[in-house]
Amino acid sequence: MTDKDIRRRTIHDVAKAAGVSISTASNALNGTGRTNAETRERVKRVAKDIGFRPNALARSLLTKRSHAIGMLTNDTYGRLTLPMAAGVSEVLVDQGLSVFLCATNNDPRLARLHLEALLDRQVDGIIFTATRLDLPPPIELSKLPIPVVYVFAEGPSDHISFVPDDAHGARLAVEHLKNSGRSRILHITGPDDYVAVRRRANAYRDSVGEGAEVLYGDWSEEWGHFAIDAVFSRTGEKPDAIFCGNDEIARGVIDALRDKGIGVPNDVAVIGFDNWEVIAKQTRPPLTTVDMELKELGRRAGLAILALAAGEDVDTGTTRLPCSLVVRKSCGGEL
Repeated sequence: MTDKDIRRRTIHDVAKAAGVSISTASNALNGTGRTNAETRERVKRVAKDIGFRPNALARSLLTKRSHAIGMLTNDTYGRLTLPMAAGVSEVLVDQGLSVFLCATNNDPRLARLHLEALLDRQVDGIIFTATRLDLPPPIELSKLPIPVVYVFAEGPSDHISFVPDDAHGARLAVEHLKNSGRSRILHITGPDDYVAVRRRANAYRDSVGEGAEVLYGDWSEEWGHFAIDAVFSRTGEKPDAIFCGNDEIARGVIDALRDKGIGVPNDVAVIGFDNWEVIAKQTRPPLTTVDMELKELGRRAGLAILALAAGEDVDTGTTRLPCSLVVRKSCGGEL
Protein backbone atom coordinates (compact mmCIF):
# COMPACT_ATOMS: atom_id res chain seq x y z
CA MET A 1 0.00 0.00 0.00
CA THR A 2 1.42 3.39 -1.01
CA ASP A 3 1.31 6.68 0.89
CA LYS A 4 -1.18 7.85 -1.72
CA ASP A 5 -3.50 4.97 -0.86
CA ILE A 6 -3.57 5.71 2.87
CA ARG A 7 -3.61 9.52 2.85
CA ARG A 8 -6.68 11.27 4.18
CA ARG A 9 -9.25 11.93 1.47
CA THR A 10 -10.32 15.56 1.07
CA ILE A 11 -13.36 17.38 -0.25
CA HIS A 12 -11.32 18.00 -3.42
CA ASP A 13 -11.11 14.22 -3.97
CA VAL A 14 -14.86 13.86 -3.50
CA ALA A 15 -15.65 16.68 -5.92
CA LYS A 16 -13.28 15.29 -8.57
CA ALA A 17 -14.63 11.72 -8.24
CA ALA A 18 -18.25 12.89 -8.36
CA GLY A 19 -17.66 15.30 -11.23
CA VAL A 20 -18.94 18.36 -9.36
CA SER A 21 -17.50 21.58 -7.99
CA ILE A 22 -16.03 21.74 -4.50
CA SER A 23 -18.87 23.97 -3.31
CA THR A 24 -21.48 21.54 -4.65
CA ALA A 25 -19.76 18.61 -2.96
CA SER A 26 -19.63 20.54 0.32
CA ASN A 27 -23.30 21.51 0.10
CA ALA A 28 -24.31 17.93 -0.68
CA LEU A 29 -22.40 16.46 2.24
CA ASN A 30 -23.56 19.10 4.73
CA GLY A 31 -27.17 19.38 3.62
CA THR A 32 -26.81 23.05 2.73
CA GLY A 33 -27.44 25.04 -0.42
CA ARG A 34 -29.77 24.01 -3.24
CA THR A 35 -28.19 20.79 -4.39
CA ASN A 36 -30.76 18.50 -6.03
CA ALA A 37 -31.50 15.11 -4.48
CA GLU A 38 -29.84 13.06 -7.26
CA THR A 39 -26.56 15.00 -7.02
CA ARG A 40 -26.63 14.93 -3.21
CA GLU A 41 -27.00 11.14 -3.15
CA ARG A 42 -24.27 10.67 -5.79
CA VAL A 43 -21.83 12.82 -3.84
CA LYS A 44 -22.56 10.96 -0.60
CA ARG A 45 -22.11 7.61 -2.33
CA VAL A 46 -18.82 8.67 -3.87
CA ALA A 47 -17.59 10.03 -0.52
CA LYS A 48 -18.34 6.71 1.12
CA ASP A 49 -16.73 4.71 -1.68
CA ILE A 50 -13.42 6.61 -1.54
CA GLY A 51 -13.31 6.65 2.28
CA PHE A 52 -13.81 10.38 2.78
CA ARG A 53 -14.22 11.50 6.40
CA PRO A 54 -15.21 15.15 6.94
CA ASN A 55 -13.17 17.33 9.26
CA ALA A 56 -15.28 17.65 12.40
CA LEU A 57 -14.07 21.16 13.25
CA ALA A 58 -14.68 22.49 9.76
CA ARG A 59 -18.12 20.89 9.71
CA SER A 60 -18.99 22.46 13.07
CA LEU A 61 -17.95 25.92 11.88
CA LEU A 62 -20.08 25.54 8.76
CA THR A 63 -23.24 24.16 10.36
CA LYS A 64 -22.95 26.00 13.72
CA ARG A 65 -23.34 22.62 15.47
CA SER A 66 -20.82 20.42 17.28
CA HIS A 67 -22.43 17.18 16.07
CA ALA A 68 -21.97 15.76 19.56
CA ILE A 69 -24.35 14.96 22.39
CA GLY A 70 -23.47 14.79 26.09
CA MET A 71 -24.80 11.96 28.23
CA LEU A 72 -24.68 12.70 31.95
CA THR A 73 -25.31 9.86 34.41
CA ASN A 74 -24.96 8.98 38.08
CA ASP A 75 -24.76 5.27 37.18
CA THR A 76 -21.19 4.49 38.24
CA TYR A 77 -21.19 0.86 37.09
CA GLY A 78 -23.17 1.36 33.88
CA ARG A 79 -25.68 -1.37 34.66
CA LEU A 80 -28.57 0.80 33.43
CA THR A 81 -26.79 3.46 31.41
CA LEU A 82 -24.73 1.31 29.04
CA PRO A 83 -27.75 -0.40 27.42
CA MET A 84 -29.43 3.01 27.11
CA ALA A 85 -26.24 4.52 25.68
CA ALA A 86 -26.22 1.73 23.07
CA GLY A 87 -29.73 2.77 22.03
CA VAL A 88 -28.75 6.44 21.89
CA SER A 89 -25.64 5.69 19.83
CA GLU A 90 -27.60 3.49 17.43
CA VAL A 91 -29.72 6.51 16.52
CA LEU A 92 -26.98 9.13 16.47
CA VAL A 93 -24.26 7.25 14.59
CA ASP A 94 -26.23 7.27 11.33
CA GLN A 95 -26.54 11.04 11.66
CA GLY A 96 -22.79 11.51 12.16
CA LEU A 97 -23.11 12.48 15.84
CA SER A 98 -20.88 11.38 18.71
CA VAL A 99 -21.79 10.77 22.36
CA PHE A 100 -19.71 11.94 25.32
CA LEU A 101 -20.61 9.78 28.34
CA CYS A 102 -19.90 11.41 31.72
CA ALA A 103 -20.41 9.65 35.08
CA THR A 104 -21.04 11.90 38.10
CA ASN A 105 -20.81 9.23 40.83
CA ASN A 106 -23.60 11.14 42.65
CA ASP A 107 -21.13 13.96 43.32
CA PRO A 108 -22.73 17.41 42.65
CA ARG A 109 -19.31 19.02 42.15
CA LEU A 110 -18.32 16.38 39.59
CA ALA A 111 -21.67 16.81 37.86
CA ARG A 112 -21.06 20.56 37.53
CA LEU A 113 -17.55 20.01 36.16
CA HIS A 114 -18.80 17.54 33.56
CA LEU A 115 -21.62 19.88 32.63
CA GLU A 116 -19.21 22.79 32.17
CA ALA A 117 -16.94 20.61 30.03
CA LEU A 118 -19.85 19.55 27.81
CA LEU A 119 -20.97 23.15 27.41
CA ASP A 120 -17.40 24.18 26.57
CA ARG A 121 -17.47 21.58 23.80
CA GLN A 122 -20.71 23.21 22.61
CA VAL A 123 -22.61 19.92 22.48
CA ASP A 124 -25.92 20.04 20.61
CA GLY A 125 -27.83 18.64 23.58
CA ILE A 126 -27.64 16.62 26.78
CA ILE A 127 -29.29 13.37 27.83
CA PHE A 128 -29.50 12.79 31.58
CA THR A 129 -29.93 9.32 33.09
CA ALA A 130 -30.18 8.15 36.70
CA THR A 131 -30.21 4.92 38.70
CA ARG A 132 -33.67 5.56 40.12
CA LEU A 133 -36.69 7.45 38.85
CA ASP A 134 -37.19 9.58 41.93
CA LEU A 135 -33.63 10.93 42.11
CA PRO A 136 -33.85 14.69 41.44
CA PRO A 137 -31.78 15.66 38.36
CA PRO A 138 -29.27 18.51 38.71
CA ILE A 139 -31.28 21.73 38.74
CA GLU A 140 -28.81 23.32 36.33
CA LEU A 141 -30.12 21.09 33.52
CA SER A 142 -33.48 22.85 33.41
CA LYS A 143 -31.78 26.21 32.81
CA LEU A 144 -29.51 25.29 29.90
CA PRO A 145 -29.77 27.03 26.53
CA ILE A 146 -29.53 23.68 24.70
CA PRO A 147 -31.99 20.76 24.49
CA VAL A 148 -32.10 18.36 27.45
CA VAL A 149 -33.84 14.97 27.47
CA TYR A 150 -34.26 12.77 30.55
CA VAL A 151 -34.23 8.97 30.34
CA PHE A 152 -34.76 6.65 33.32
CA ALA A 153 -35.28 9.93 35.15
CA GLU A 154 -38.20 12.34 35.33
CA GLY A 155 -37.38 15.93 34.50
CA PRO A 156 -39.55 19.04 34.79
CA SER A 157 -43.00 18.80 33.19
CA ASP A 158 -41.99 21.16 30.38
CA HIS A 159 -39.13 18.84 29.37
CA ILE A 160 -39.07 15.40 27.74
CA SER A 161 -38.65 12.26 29.84
CA PHE A 162 -38.68 8.56 28.96
CA VAL A 163 -39.11 5.97 31.73
CA PRO A 164 -40.03 2.28 31.89
CA ASP A 165 -43.64 1.48 32.74
CA ASP A 166 -42.99 -0.36 36.00
CA ALA A 167 -46.69 -1.03 36.58
CA HIS A 168 -46.95 -2.66 33.16
CA GLY A 169 -43.94 -4.85 33.92
CA ALA A 170 -45.51 -6.01 37.19
CA ARG A 171 -48.77 -6.83 35.45
CA LEU A 172 -46.90 -8.87 32.84
CA ALA A 173 -45.25 -10.92 35.57
CA VAL A 174 -48.42 -11.56 37.59
CA GLU A 175 -50.60 -12.36 34.58
CA HIS A 176 -48.00 -14.83 33.31
CA LEU A 177 -47.99 -16.59 36.68
CA LYS A 178 -51.79 -16.65 36.83
CA ASN A 179 -52.03 -17.98 33.29
CA SER A 180 -49.60 -20.74 34.32
CA GLY A 181 -52.08 -21.86 36.99
CA ARG A 182 -50.47 -20.17 39.99
CA SER A 183 -52.82 -18.60 42.51
CA ARG A 184 -50.77 -17.90 45.66
CA ILE A 185 -48.40 -15.24 44.38
CA LEU A 186 -46.03 -13.46 46.79
CA HIS A 187 -44.11 -10.27 45.96
CA ILE A 188 -40.60 -9.90 47.44
CA THR A 189 -39.07 -6.56 46.50
CA GLY A 190 -36.68 -3.74 47.39
CA PRO A 191 -36.96 -0.65 49.63
CA ASP A 192 -40.38 1.01 49.68
CA ASP A 193 -38.83 4.49 49.41
CA TYR A 194 -38.22 3.82 45.69
CA VAL A 195 -41.06 5.06 43.50
CA ALA A 196 -40.48 2.15 41.10
CA VAL A 197 -40.94 -0.31 43.97
CA ARG A 198 -44.23 1.31 44.95
CA ARG A 199 -45.53 1.35 41.38
CA ARG A 200 -44.73 -2.33 40.90
CA ALA A 201 -46.20 -3.26 44.28
CA ASN A 202 -49.44 -1.37 43.59
CA ALA A 203 -49.83 -3.02 40.18
CA TYR A 204 -49.13 -6.42 41.78
CA ARG A 205 -51.84 -5.84 44.40
CA ASP A 206 -54.34 -4.75 41.76
CA SER A 207 -53.62 -7.85 39.69
CA VAL A 208 -53.56 -10.39 42.54
CA GLY A 209 -56.40 -8.94 44.61
CA GLU A 210 -57.27 -10.64 47.89
CA GLY A 211 -54.32 -12.31 49.55
CA ALA A 212 -51.70 -10.09 47.93
CA GLU A 213 -48.64 -9.74 50.19
CA VAL A 214 -45.58 -7.54 49.66
CA LEU A 215 -42.30 -8.01 51.54
CA TYR A 216 -39.96 -4.99 51.33
CA GLY A 217 -36.21 -5.28 51.88
CA ASP A 218 -32.85 -4.71 50.17
CA TRP A 219 -31.85 -5.09 46.52
CA SER A 220 -29.81 -8.19 47.35
CA GLU A 221 -29.59 -11.95 47.13
CA GLU A 222 -29.26 -12.02 50.92
CA TRP A 223 -32.64 -10.39 51.32
CA GLY A 224 -34.22 -12.90 48.95
CA HIS A 225 -32.76 -15.76 50.97
CA PHE A 226 -33.86 -14.22 54.28
CA ALA A 227 -37.40 -13.59 53.01
CA ILE A 228 -37.82 -17.24 51.97
CA ASP A 229 -36.58 -18.44 55.36
CA ALA A 230 -39.17 -16.20 57.03
CA VAL A 231 -42.08 -17.18 54.77
CA PHE A 232 -41.49 -20.93 54.89
CA SER A 233 -40.90 -21.02 58.65
CA ARG A 234 -44.33 -19.58 59.47
CA THR A 235 -47.55 -21.52 59.62
CA GLY A 236 -50.26 -21.34 56.98
CA GLU A 237 -50.48 -21.76 53.24
CA LYS A 238 -47.28 -21.26 51.29
CA PRO A 239 -46.88 -19.42 47.95
CA ASP A 240 -46.78 -21.35 44.70
CA ALA A 241 -45.23 -18.40 42.85
CA ILE A 242 -42.96 -15.49 43.76
CA PHE A 243 -42.60 -12.24 41.84
CA CYS A 244 -39.34 -10.52 42.78
CA GLY A 245 -38.44 -6.83 42.55
CA ASN A 246 -35.13 -7.49 40.80
CA ASP A 247 -33.01 -10.37 39.50
CA GLU A 248 -30.62 -10.38 42.46
CA ILE A 249 -33.48 -10.91 44.91
CA ALA A 250 -34.85 -13.62 42.63
CA ARG A 251 -31.55 -15.52 42.59
CA GLY A 252 -31.45 -15.43 46.39
CA VAL A 253 -35.04 -16.68 46.46
CA ILE A 254 -34.26 -19.60 44.12
CA ASP A 255 -31.14 -20.58 46.09
CA ALA A 256 -33.11 -20.51 49.35
CA LEU A 257 -35.92 -22.63 47.88
CA ARG A 258 -33.36 -25.16 46.62
CA ASP A 259 -31.78 -25.33 50.10
CA LYS A 260 -35.19 -26.27 51.47
CA GLY A 261 -35.74 -28.97 48.87
CA ILE A 262 -38.47 -26.96 47.15
CA GLY A 263 -38.44 -27.35 43.37
CA VAL A 264 -38.41 -24.43 40.93
CA PRO A 265 -40.63 -24.22 38.94
CA ASN A 266 -42.55 -27.40 39.82
CA ASP A 267 -43.36 -26.37 43.40
CA VAL A 268 -42.80 -22.62 43.17
CA ALA A 269 -42.44 -20.49 40.02
CA VAL A 270 -40.15 -17.43 40.25
CA ILE A 271 -40.02 -14.25 38.19
CA GLY A 272 -37.46 -11.45 38.52
CA PHE A 273 -37.27 -7.89 37.20
CA ASP A 274 -34.48 -6.29 35.09
CA ASN A 275 -33.35 -9.08 32.75
CA TRP A 276 -29.79 -8.53 33.89
CA GLU A 277 -28.49 -11.36 31.74
CA VAL A 278 -25.28 -11.98 33.68
CA ILE A 279 -27.54 -12.99 36.58
CA ALA A 280 -30.70 -14.23 34.86
CA LYS A 281 -28.97 -16.69 32.54
CA GLN A 282 -26.61 -18.03 35.22
CA THR A 283 -29.33 -18.66 37.81
CA ARG A 284 -30.28 -22.33 38.15
CA PRO A 285 -32.79 -22.74 36.67
CA PRO A 286 -32.42 -19.73 34.35
CA LEU A 287 -34.64 -16.88 35.47
CA THR A 288 -37.84 -15.67 33.89
CA THR A 289 -37.73 -11.89 34.25
CA VAL A 290 -39.20 -8.56 33.18
CA ASP A 291 -37.08 -6.60 30.71
CA MET A 292 -37.33 -2.80 31.03
CA GLU A 293 -36.25 -2.38 27.39
CA LEU A 294 -33.41 -0.04 28.31
CA LYS A 295 -32.01 0.07 24.77
CA GLU A 296 -35.38 1.21 23.44
CA LEU A 297 -35.53 3.90 26.12
CA GLY A 298 -32.16 5.15 24.89
CA ARG A 299 -33.25 4.97 21.27
CA ARG A 300 -36.32 7.10 21.97
CA ALA A 301 -34.20 9.61 23.89
CA GLY A 302 -31.77 9.76 20.97
CA LEU A 303 -34.57 10.44 18.48
CA ALA A 304 -35.95 13.18 20.74
CA ILE A 305 -32.61 14.94 21.18
CA LEU A 306 -32.02 14.80 17.41
CA ALA A 307 -35.39 16.39 16.75
CA LEU A 308 -34.82 19.11 19.35
CA ALA A 309 -31.33 19.87 18.06
CA ALA A 310 -32.82 20.28 14.58
CA GLY A 311 -35.33 22.81 15.93
CA GLU A 312 -38.35 20.52 15.63
CA ASP A 313 -41.28 20.57 18.05
CA VAL A 314 -41.50 17.53 20.34
CA ASP A 315 -44.24 16.86 22.88
CA THR A 316 -43.07 17.45 26.43
CA GLY A 317 -43.89 15.42 29.54
CA THR A 318 -43.13 11.87 30.68
CA THR A 319 -43.55 8.91 28.32
CA ARG A 320 -43.78 5.48 29.96
CA LEU A 321 -42.56 2.76 27.61
CA PRO A 322 -43.86 -0.83 27.94
CA CYS A 323 -41.73 -3.62 29.36
CA SER A 324 -41.48 -7.18 28.03
CA LEU A 325 -41.29 -10.59 29.69
CA VAL A 326 -38.40 -12.97 28.98
CA VAL A 327 -39.61 -16.48 29.83
CA ARG A 328 -37.00 -18.96 31.01
CA LYS A 329 -37.07 -22.21 33.01
CA SER A 330 -37.86 -20.71 36.44
CA CYS A 331 -41.45 -20.48 35.20
CA GLY A 332 -41.39 -23.60 33.06
CA GLY A 333 -40.07 -22.03 29.85
CA GLU A 334 -37.56 -23.70 27.55
CA LEU A 335 -34.75 -21.09 27.66
